[in-house]
Amino acid sequence: MKLGYQTNTWGGVVGHPAGVTSIKDVYYLANGSTEEAIKDIAAAGYTGFELFDGNLMQYKDKKEEFIKLIKDHALTFIGVYTGGNFIFPDILEEELLKIESVAALASELGARHLVVGGGAVRTNGILESDYAALGNALNKVVKIAEKYNLIASYHPHMGTNVQAPEQLDKLMPLTTINLCPDTAHIEAGGGDPVEVMKKYMDRIKYVHLKDYENGEFLPLGEGHQKFDEMIKVLDEANFDGWITVELDSYPNPKQGAEISRKYLTQFE
Repeated sequence: MKLGYQTNTWGGVVGHPAGVTSIKDVYYLANGSTEEAIKDIAAAGYTGFELFDGNLMQYKDKKEEFIKLIKDHALTFIGVYTGGNFIFPDILEEELLKIESVAALASELGARHLVVGGGAVRTNGILESDYAALGNALNKVVKIAEKYNLIASYHPHMGTNVQAPEQLDKLMPLTTINLCPDTAHIEAGGGDPVEVMKKYMDRIKYVHLKDYENGEFLPLGEGHQKFDEMIKVLDEANFDGWITVELDSYPNPKQGAEISRKYLTQFE
């Protein structure tokens, strides 16, 4: 089992302020120290990490520093998380150019996965045509990923037009992109992560685990998610890819990572 951790717990989930006026700068950003996160992730016993596109792009002119950082801690750079609105034709080209710049740097620095969230919810509600637009945009993301030898996966997320299970079922036939199930977001959107994984297992190349209970995201084992059943689904499919633990925030990020890592020992 290859286990990674997302760096977003260190600083929480925010966005790049320049994105207010410039699509090319609409990045996800963890407003903490990537260096501290990587050090703590290694110390907690993980062998890889994922980070947000905004945190990755901070190393655009410091590539050697990034390479040294991951070598010093003997970690694998698994992938990068990015996204877009994807349903507005006027800005789609800008969004895809931004994603391509992220993909190019991620690939150069050794990543294997390009994880994509998004699909905007309009002020006046979702249009049925938004799913076709999203599917077409994600197909373009797949081509970008392939250009840089990356595996592209879509990550359903609360606050997008693909947060409920029936919305995911609308999208998946409209795109060739893989699925990265975030188990807590799936449950928060009203779905059963075990059933979603069973249904789309042939399109799952990468997984996000996060526990959930009473509307709160939690370290693994502190909520009620059925991780034993999820791991069984993966094992039965001979899944040999990365499983990355994600936790949007925790008072002590390193401690949160350690709790989840200890929990996962039962499956090794």
